[in-house]
Amino acid sequence: MYSLALVVIARNEAPRIRRLLDSVRPFVDRMLVLDTGSVDDTVALAQAAGARVERFEWCADFSAARNRALTLAGADWHLVLDADEWLEEGGEELVALRDVAPDFVGAVEMLDHFEGGTAHQILSRVLPGEVRYVGRVHEQPRHALPVRRIGIRVGHDGYSNARLLAKRGRNRELLEHMLAETPGDAYLLYQLGKDCAVYDEHAGAEHAFARAAAVVGPTRPSWWFDLVARRLYELKCLHRHAQGVQFAEEEMATCAGSPDFFFALGDLLLDFAAEEPERAPAVLPMAEAAWRQCLELGEHPEQVGAVAGRGSSLAVHNLVVLLNGTGRESEAKALAETYGL
Repeated sequence: MYSLALVVIARNEAPRIRRLLDSVRPFVDRMLVLDTGSVDDTVALAQAAGARVERFEWCADFSAARNRALTLAGADWHLVLDADEWLEEGGEELVALRDVAPDFVGAVEMLDHFEGGTAHQILSRVLPGEVRYVGRVHEQPRHALPVRRIGIRVGHDGYSNARLLAKRGRNRELLEHMLAETPGDAYLLYQLGKDCAVYDEHAGAEHAFARAAAVVGPTRPSWWFDLVARRLYELKCLHRHAQGVQFAEEEMATCAGSPDFFFALGDLLLDFAAEEPERAPAVLPMAEAAWRQCLELGEHPEQVGAVAGRGSSLAVHNLVVLLNGTGRESEAKALAETYGL
């Protein structure tokens, strides 16, 4: 049998650490919490929940902390989670890993819970014992192993308003420092744009996303759909609708399979029509077509940054509002009935 350990780095996570540990404890052989400088009850609560707790002097490097925790855990399989995450389902899949050779990386579903909705991500969080991380911030596991989807769902509430306020500025300094060393790194620019976006710093987010778009290679990375959708939203907020339409046209072929792209495009087009009513006769049908394309594509939770509902209920809601607003009440009613809204 192969051993399985939960591996966590944490600091001042007393309100959350028990939730995580209690959710995972029945399915793993041991739990390792690496504390990076807590001044609250994180350590005592983790120990009371059955975790081994070790100390680590924070050095502004998330990979260094994660890798130290992995070395201390020393298992054949490592489930890597954060204190604001918890196991929602799939415990039996973890138990089954004891009979599986650690020759691949396991990808799990991450369900982000925040005010107003949820978002899906597929992340590599089940690692063979020798795999380690790279990157001072927004660190990623480095390996050449196949990645397999396993039936585990993890909840995350780190994007709630209260949590975002508490974490504001935590990653920005690290990102900017890394970008000073590698200014043409598209992934770091994408992450910088996301960091600005969650705090409604629209100009900063657009600047970072535009820089990322300018330097990304011809082979689009897995996070590209998310960047495009986010950039369309930022351009809408900045009232740069025409630029957003042009950018969408450039990325139409690349993003043809992304409901998030078409949802963001429809949103931008509707705002364009509201701000410049003379364009409405041409623009509103384009918005309608974008949201109908969302329904054609359906949900794609495997895509990075996918928001639940953009391929279903959220698109239907927007279409119903648009149809009612343009005097097509019977179509709106039929659509809502079709989708049970």
